[in-house]
Order: sequence, then C-alpha cells, then structure tokens
Amino acid sequence: MNRLIFFSVLFYAAFHTGDCITGGQEAKAHSRPYMASVQWNGKHECGGFLISSQWVMSAAHCFQDGRTSGVKVVLGAHSLSGAEDTKQTFDAEVYNHPDFSISNYDNDIALIKLDKPVTQSDAVKPVKFQRDETADPKEAAVVETAGWGSLNNMGGRPDKLHELSIPVMERWRCGRADFYGEKFTSNMLCAADKRKDTCDGDSGGPLLYRGIVVGITSNGGKKCGSSRKPGLYTIISHYASWIDTTTTK
Repeated sequence: MNRLIFFSVLFYAAFHTGDCITGGQEAKAHSRPYMASVQWNGKHECGGFLISSQWVMSAAHCFQDGRTSGVKVVLGAHSLSGAEDTKQTFDAEVYNHPDFSISNYDNDIALIKLDKPVTQSDAVKPVKFQRDETADPKEAAVVETAGWGSLNNMGGRPDKLHELSIPVMERWRCGRADFYGEKFTSNMLCAADKRKDTCDGDSGGPLLYRGIVVGITSNGGKKCGSSRKPGLYTIISHYASWIDTTTTK
C-alpha cells in the first residue's frame, strides 16, 4: 500500500462518522469530582466513582485474572498526565461481586476500599447512587456517563476526562438475538445513540440519571458505537444489600 492510500485509510478509520466515533466531549475540569481512575503501573485501565470517604465503585471485570493486587486509585484528576495539585492517590483492596459471570458480564460490580479516607475538596467528593429500583431510568430517559476511555476503535485515548449524554434503549431490543440475546439479563440496561457510546477504558465508570448514579459501565461490542452492540450498564439498585454488607466489613 502506498503512503497516500495508507494515510487516507487511517484518516477515514479515525474520523469517519460511522460506528467508530464515540461522540463525547471534554468535561469541565473537576465538574465530576467523584470520578476515579483505576490504574496499574501508573496506567489508566478502568474508571470508578467515589461513593463514600473510603469506598469507590467500579466493574468486576476490570479485576479478573488476578488483577486485584497492585491497584492504585487516583481521585481529583482531570488530566491523567498533568501534575494537578488536586490529585489524591490511594492503594486499594478490591471486592468483586461473588456472582460475577465472565461469560455474560452479569453482576458486573466491584467495590474498592481505599487505604485511607479521602480529603474532600471541590475536586474530590462522593456521589449518591440509586437504591430504589422504582426510580431507575425508563426507556428513552437521557443518562450521562464519563471516562478516560478510547475516543474511537483505533484505541486513541484522551488525556482529559470526557463526558457523554445518551438515551436508555428499549429492553426488548437489547435482548434481541441480533443484539445481546440471552446474555442481556435483568441486572443490565443498555444505553447508546447514533455514534455515541462508551468505549475501552470507560469500564467501571458511572451512569447518572438526574445526578444520581444508576449504573456502572460494563461491556459492549468489540466496536464502540456499534448500532447492535450498545453499551451495557450494571443496574446498581439491584445490589444495595451487597453494597451495604461489603462496605461495613
């Protein structure tokens, strides 16, 4: 392939307004003070969100294959690489839901205990999460999510936090055989819009409805923004009892 054709293909793949565009925008710095970057060896791998002075919620699939050790949690960040004096870094102990299934990502929820309480500030504050199932968003409700995940299917990740507003999709559609079929369980909801979706690296981040976290970014298709593999989110209200039991250990 000559260089002109190569760069033309590269440009098209990165910027064409098709399935490869995730469609978010940079968030205002520290406007989401609950956001956490879950890292290994100084590298961002998953998101999370602060729910109390010493606990962060995230996704269980982030910690498979023995990845519960060596975890660092960074709070108060907007730029992952920048030397921001708002940042607080913690060692952590991970508690995955005991019934998490790697085969379909059911029960994809984890709790992370920080090694010490946070110092609350304008850049580091906990967020409320939904306990009442009757208050969960219905179909077509607009929800918000945020993260440092890939901007496209080529794996390009932003240095600064991005955010996105998307509608909740119909349950019957997400359960169709050409969508997720039987892998779509009652513990999940799906949400996406044309060219708008979460992507690799956003896992564990929050899905908010009216300022309250109702879901955890879980899984999707191999291509971000794919019309038949919208983002999947764990419904937090289904786990209130497990959350309370775990965080009082």
